[in-house]
Amino acid sequence: MTQTMAVAKALNESLRKALENDPKVLIMGEDVGRLGGVFRITDGLHKDFGEGRVIDTPLAESGIVGTAIGLALRGYRPVVEIQFDGFVFPAYDQIVTQLAKMHARALGKIKLPVVIRIPYGGGIGAVEHHSESPEALFAHVPGLKVVSPSNASDAYWMLQQAIECDDPVIFFEPKRRYWDKGEVDVSALPGDLHRAVVAQQGTDLTLAAYGPMVKVCLEAAAAAANEGRSLEVVDLRSLSPIDFDTVEASVKRTGRLVVVHEAPVFYGAGAEIAARITERCFYHLEAPVLRVGGFHAPYPPARLEEEYLPGLDRVLDAVDRALAF
Repeated sequence: MTQTMAVAKALNESLRKALENDPKVLIMGEDVGRLGGVFRITDGLHKDFGEGRVIDTPLAESGIVGTAIGLALRGYRPVVEIQFDGFVFPAYDQIVTQLAKMHARALGKIKLPVVIRIPYGGGIGAVEHHSESPEALFAHVPGLKVVSPSNASDAYWMLQQAIECDDPVIFFEPKRRYWDKGEVDVSALPGDLHRAVVAQQGTDLTLAAYGPMVKVCLEAAAAAANEGRSLEVVDLRSLSPIDFDTVEASVKRTGRLVVVHEAPVFYGAGAEIAARITERCFYHLEAPVLRVGGFHAPYPPARLEEEYLPGLDRVLDAVDRALAF
C-alpha cells in the first residue's frame, strides 16, 4: 500500500507503528508529549499512547540519555528525541562513555537498544545552536550506529529498523527536508538499514551524499544532464557502518567521485570515504576524489547560511573540476 507523505509524517507514522508493535518502546524528550515536538514529529502519540509511553522530560539532555540507558538495561527500547542538533552536547558524555561502551564493557552480555533522534543541518533560518552537523563526531565512536534518511520512504522504514536494532543508533533527521513529500510503501519489505542505494544511475561521475544533500545531488545530476553529462548519485544512508561496496562498484563504473555533505569538509565523513575509495579504486580513478561541504567555521547567522551551505553551484563546480582531469 503506497501513500504520499512528508518526511515528518513518515517519521510520525513510523513511531506510531513501533509503539503499536512493541509495548517496550518508549518515546522520551523535551516537549514530545502534549506539544508533539517542535517539528510535530510526535504529534498525536501522547494522546493515543499515554504519558507512560510518550514522556515529556525536563530540559536536561544528559539526564534524558542517562535515563534511557537505565530503561534499556531494564528491557525497554527507548527512543530519545534531542530537540535540536546543537543540544546534544550536554549528553555527549553519556552517549560516548556509557551508551557506546556498555555492550563491550559487559563482554556482550548487555544490549542497549536506544535510538537517539537528532534533527540536524541547516536551511531553516534558525538561531545559534540549532543548525549543526555533528554526525562525524558520533560516527567516529565505536559501538554506535549512525544513519540518516534522505526521503520519506527511508524515514519510515529506517526509523523502525533502528528501533528494532539491539545496538544504540544515532538517527540523524535532515530537518530542512521534513516537509519534502514522497511515496511510502507501508507494506514493502525494507532493505538493509546500512546498505547504500543508487538513487540515480549515471556513467561519467559518482556523487555520494546522505541526508539533506541527496536532493541537492539529484538536482545537480539533472542540471548536468542538460549539458550532456551523466552523473550517478549514491545515497549512503548510513555513516557507521558505511557501505563502501556500493560506492566502490559505482566508482568502478564512472571513474570519478565527489562526496557531498553539509558538515565541514575538514575531518568530515567525506575524508574517510575519499581515503577508502582511493585505496580500493586507485587504478579505476580518472581524477582525485573531491569533497564538497561546509566551511571549517561555526555555523553562521541565518542571513548567511546560504553562503555557508554547499548548494547546487558548489557541487557542479566540483563536478567540473573532476571531469576536467
